[in-house]
Amino acid sequence: MLAVPAAEREAFADELLGLPEPPPDIADLPRGAVPYLPAGVDEILHMVREAPLRESDQLLDLGSGLGRVVILAHLLSGAHACGIELQEPLVRCAKDCAAELALTQVAFIHGNAAEAALDGSVFFLYSPFGGETLTRVVRRLEAVARRRPIIVCAVGLELPGEPWLRRRETASRALALYDSCIPAVPQRSPGPDPQQR
Repeated sequence: MLAVPAAEREAFADELLGLPEPPPDIADLPRGAVPYLPAGVDEILHMVREAPLRESDQLLDLGSGLGRVVILAHLLSGAHACGIELQEPLVRCAKDCAAELALTQVAFIHGNAAEAALDGSVFFLYSPFGGETLTRVVRRLEAVARRRPIIVCAVGLELPGEPWLRRRETASRALALYDSCIPAVPQRSPGPDPQQR
């Protein structure tokens, strides 16, 4: 992929993966949602290298569109990958592409990221939404980080003022990586069994 000139990488990747031209955005995008715009291949490559994304990771792309991030990140790292996308026509296209490539560790869910189940070790957000939806998603990601360490990868989106996230320097100006920094909550040990007294 790096051997392909930077200006040609998106077209090369989409042809290689069999991604079609995106269908038109749905007419009734909810407040806070943004029209579909695919993440750049360079940002995906930086995320895979710098997170780094490993085979043992679970990647969740919030606002996954046609699935470029999910599919390419899985193929480059072996990580399980799932995309959540609000626009059902995009989900259909992404599922068709994954099926054509016979990818069994890749999934796409039609749903709202503010309401869908969020679980994973690495989360990717490419300006998928704003306003109240973004606030709800960030609070839900914080809840995941209270259970396990996570990495949040953001393109076109800054997450300042979140004390539970620590920004990391990257080689990409467009990609921001955040590590969760919530101390693990110690598990309480069960006290003595009252029946044994």
